[in-house]
Amino acid sequence: WAKQVTIDDYVVVSGTAPGLGAYVVWNCTVETLDGGPMKIIKRYSEFEELRHRLAETFPHATGSMPPLPPKSIVSRFRPRFLARRMEGLKYFLNCIMLNPEFAGSPVLKEFLFS
Repeated sequence: WAKQVTIDDYVVVSGTAPGLGAYVVWNCTVETLDGGPMKIIKRYSEFEELRHRLAETFPHATGSMPPLPPKSIVSRFRPRFLARRMEGLKYFLNCIMLNPEFAGSPVLKEFLFS
């Protein structure tokens, strides 16, 4: 049902105190086969949860799931690190969305629609 996934950009959301509680949200677009784009906004932790839940649901298919891009406490808000992470998340999401085994799963639908 999905043709392609892109991660268009990201936004660094400030925390309550300088340097504390800040996080990044990823603005994603899912191009559907019927032509309509679907916009979603996700944090890295939500991608981690998706991968974990898919691995639990499909233990035989973990080899079909690429790893998520690595974390970094030091570089986490640096543009170059975020650009690499964006490419890694895009690759991960395309592999999941375009895999027939995962594409129709309730786990993926919950990720997309929650």
